[in-house]
Amino acid sequence: MADTSSDIRPTRLRRAWNSDIAWSFRHAPVAMVSTLVVVVLILGAVLAPLVAPHDPFNPATLNLMNGFTPPGVANQFTGDFFVLGTDDQGRDVFSTILYGMRISLFVGFSAVLLAMVLGVTLGLLAGYAGGWTETIIMRIADVQLTFPAILVAMLIFGIAKGITPPEYRDQMAIWVLILAIGLSDWVQFARVVRGATLVEKNKEYVQAARLIGRTPFAIMLRHILPNVLNPVLVIATISLALAIIAEATLSFLGVGAPPTKPSLGTLIRIGQEFMFSGEWWILFFPAATLLALALSINLLGDWLRDALNPRLR
Repeated sequence: MADTSSDIRPTRLRRAWNSDIAWSFRHAPVAMVSTLVVVVLILGAVLAPLVAPHDPFNPATLNLMNGFTPPGVANQFTGDFFVLGTDDQGRDVFSTILYGMRISLFVGFSAVLLAMVLGVTLGLLAGYAGGWTETIIMRIADVQLTFPAILVAMLIFGIAKGITPPEYRDQMAIWVLILAIGLSDWVQFARVVRGATLVEKNKEYVQAARLIGRTPFAIMLRHILPNVLNPVLVIATISLALAIIAEATLSFLGVGAPPTKPSLGTLIRIGQEFMFSGEWWILFFPAATLLALALSINLLGDWLRDALNPRLR
């Protein structure tokens, strides 16, 4: 029997290459550049132990004599060279950015995943069940929308940290931060999925699934959910940038990542203390990295929204 796998694989690859999404991506220079920036930054964060010249959070590798070394200049006392300079403790700014991005990206991805799972579940339930279930869920969502998301995140963070035993607060700070941002961001997922579910549940394929005896859970999971995922992916991409900014904001305010595990927001907070004394690079490079990461993800989300919109094809 002839092996058809070699014939099938190129066909699938060719179909993927010629798909509407791939064609749109190839003809969108902004999306290509944004993707390149995001991939480089994520790889730099993931491979930080291999890429970073120093471990900035290992006290044994620090030399206070290297403190406040300007970028691109050898230290006058030790002769050490740092591409992006050092901070007040002699830590390499380039290395701190790579390690700080690990925290920011971990918090961002985890918070968006939590918000997406919670929002999609409640949105499906509200749209399909209707009645009091829909009323309760959507009224809770409406109440939460009356408050700024960052204030909701600060409230949840404060409550969760308050009930955490003092000896575990630093260890649990990152998880509490994920919980706070995730619970403050589920509403937009729920509202979009609920609206799409209201449309899908009246279509013929859902009615046919009911006639053959499918349970409501199976209908929501196997029939409706796949047809409402396109807007969810767009919202998740844009929410990732917002979650990273929210984490940076909370850490900048001192209620986010602990000093032992600094994120980009923590590095910006440290850098702004030395901005007016002339050590501008301690603030500038972490802030520029955060800007590049958030902007690239937002631009990628804008392209994805247009690419998945059938009216623009």
